[in-house]
Amino acid sequence: MNAPTALDFAAIPERIQSEVQRAIMRSIKGVEYFSTSGPSLGSTPKDVLHSRGTMNLYHYRPMADEIYRVPVLIVMATTNRGYILDLVPGQSFIEFLLRRGYDVYMLDWSAPRPEEKGLRMEDYVLDFIPDCVRRVQADSGEQDVSVIGYCFGGVLSLLYGSIHKDGPMKNLICFTTPIDFREMKLFSNFSDRRYFDVDRLVDSVGNVPPEMILSSFEMLRPASRTVSQIQLWENIWNDEFVKSYRMFDRWATDTLPLAGEYFRTITKDLMWDNKLFNDTMSVGGRPAKLEDIKVPILHAVAEHDHIVPYDAAKHLITKIGSADKEEVILKGGHVSLVAGANAVKRLWPKLDSWLGKRST
Repeated sequence: MNAPTALDFAAIPERIQSEVQRAIMRSIKGVEYFSTSGPSLGSTPKDVLHSRGTMNLYHYRPMADEIYRVPVLIVMATTNRGYILDLVPGQSFIEFLLRRGYDVYMLDWSAPRPEEKGLRMEDYVLDFIPDCVRRVQADSGEQDVSVIGYCFGGVLSLLYGSIHKDGPMKNLICFTTPIDFREMKLFSNFSDRRYFDVDRLVDSVGNVPPEMILSSFEMLRPASRTVSQIQLWENIWNDEFVKSYRMFDRWATDTLPLAGEYFRTITKDLMWDNKLFNDTMSVGGRPAKLEDIKVPILHAVAEHDHIVPYDAAKHLITKIGSADKEEVILKGGHVSLVAGANAVKRLWPKLDSWLGKRST
């Protein structure tokens, strides 16, 4: 056995003074936290190419002298704001793509208004996305378009690509995209058809409120908000930690409502009947089978994703009809895969290497 370490009485005053100073600094920083706004997000220069209803199409201004021929259209998830991919300089996926020479567009979403509760899956897959693709083609002068879909934006991109199998999508990249909705365990239990009356919900409230969506995400990790707030207090003297916390916390709570009819289809066709996985999905009467997608595809999944578990995403590559297809599993969670320090080192270089060869 090792002998117990002798207590250094001489060091006690210094340690006490250090803790007192840290407590004072924590209190000062706490006041600053509540009295100041966080960093400005989504500040990479861009132009609004088109805006219609809940749909917003942005074109980001180039940052490189040489631009790849094939433009990139990013399709965001319909529950989340696009600025997660454009946090601050040095931590912006958009900025990274621009500096690497890509011509970048984004399909971002606004909250549907009460009168837009009737928006259907067809409106997103057969209207909004094709409209944006046509506008990207006209603006860039190119017929080919690479599509990047994040989370449920990936699902919409898959539906679009399977229906429009003859083009103009040249490449498809999906981030953390589920196709087997049986494996979305909490959401599956939450929407169990034995207890969840989606028709009554939609018919009563119209658009599904963001509070309900946010609560469902937080139920995946019930203690996460409390833990993160404790971590914030313990590290509130650390400016970089606080900056990162404010960015991600703001985005995580900035949840969008979902159009009622669209939510009804998600619940019945995807959550209940698992039609995308079972190859029985159709949109507006048009079959949407993953095997009909033949373009090159890269699917990036997170090793510790609690929102889209790997079991919900792992069959995508095998079901896709492409000969050129790749899955990459990276460390991180649902958000840290695409944004933050880990993404800078892992996902972004991988995507650049894969997409650069296919964008000429």
